[in-house]
Amino acid sequence: MRRVLPCIMATLVMVATVGAAPATKGPRSTKQGPPKRQKPYEIGSASWYGKPFHGRATASGEPYDMFQFTAAHRQLPLGTWVKVTNLRNGKWLMVRINDRGPVPENRIIDLSYGAAAMLEFRHAGVERVQLDIVPAQMVATAQDMGGE
Repeated sequence: MRRVLPCIMATLVMVATVGAAPATKGPRSTKQGPPKRQKPYEIGSASWYGKPFHGRATASGEPYDMFQFTAAHRQLPLGTWVKVTNLRNGKWLMVRINDRGPVPENRIIDLSYGAAAMLEFRHAGVERVQLDIVPAQMVATAQDMGGE
């Protein structure tokens, strides 16, 4: 019995430790501040366009649909996704660039009627906005998850 007891104890200890996780070190002291925010692509005035252009061809070749979340921008590549934030009320949404104009010279982007309505543009139709480019990987991930 004297020889059996140590064998049983050793077996129990071994079985108990097989599935145990390795010991972890305490939290690292990295002395990093909060994550750096990227600078916005652009900040400026935005307007919207609607009914007179509904159904007409856009620069991308697709018909303009005033109820979709699309926009016209002079320089951004067609198909680029942009997060547009209304700086007056903080509301934001993502739009796809599918047109070049009409964008008045004193504005940075011309949104579809639907996008402007979601951002709660005032009756004058012009708001100060911030544009942030949405990385292609984020758009692809959102589409994979059941987006577009």
